[in-house]
Amino acid sequence: MSEDSGSNAKPQWMQQQERGNRFWLRIMSTLSCLLGRRCSRLVLYGIAAYFVLFGGKARRASRSYLARSLGRPARWYEVYRHVLSFATTIHDRVYLLRDRFDVFDIDLSGAEELHRHYDGGQGLLLFGAHLGSFEVLRAMARHRPGMQVSMAMYPENARQINQALAAINPAAAPDIIALGTLEAMLKVHARLDEGALVGILADRAAGADQYLQRTLLGAPARFPSGPLRMAAMLRRPVYFMAGIYLGGNRYRIHFELLEDFSALGRSQREAAMQALLDKYVAALERHCLAYPYNWFNFYDFWDES
Repeated sequence: MSEDSGSNAKPQWMQQQERGNRFWLRIMSTLSCLLGRRCSRLVLYGIAAYFVLFGGKARRASRSYLARSLGRPARWYEVYRHVLSFATTIHDRVYLLRDRFDVFDIDLSGAEELHRHYDGGQGLLLFGAHLGSFEVLRAMARHRPGMQVSMAMYPENARQINQALAAINPAAAPDIIALGTLEAMLKVHARLDEGALVGILADRAAGADQYLQRTLLGAPARFPSGPLRMAAMLRRPVYFMAGIYLGGNRYRIHFELLEDFSALGRSQREAAMQALLDKYVAALERHCLAYPYNWFNFYDFWDES
């Protein structure tokens, strides 16, 4: 693997202050439930316009990314569409976290192989990205009684998700594991032993990490090695997962087997980690090209390389 020399630097996305407020989340949640998805989402057009006009860093990052994924300079309305897609997936969390799956049209792609692994009693690792919506995964679990889904994430993200949930639906109880400690790894291992699906967003580091360089959309980019080491240590099948927003009320949940560490010996794991990263980046790039408005890293992802 190609290791980046600035491996322990704090990731740029962690230096960029997230915007969020529990009061406004409660207001949006209440309005969304009172007015319904179609009416309440009208406010998203204004929110997206505001961030395109006044969110200089996010606007520049969007334009830079879209130029890579579209293969040409992005037009202003394409940047607007990108931000609006992000706002829509955030808004849809209100309904997804309240188990209002009836308002969406959600289909599955590549789930057959995942179901065979899961039905065999194996816990599985899901490598996602800041691509579309991870929350729609719960829609699949709804149709398979007993399916357990956990999420492993950077502690600050875990705190924000728990705050958002308290504002949207205090009765819900997501299984979130805050990474960064030995106890967290033991929890992930226990959840896998129980046959759960454990997801991690593998395009960003969970704190300081060693970075590995791969080409994404024609330029070198850095990816954290932590998720790769976790997969090799836990020896589980690893799937790529993306909940793609298709417009309107439509989503597609895509699964793709990347690597099965459960069938590998110790001497094979290093090569398997390299192959895993290659396959993950290739899957991520395919989805960025096919669904360019679903990539939600609103900072200069390539500038960190």
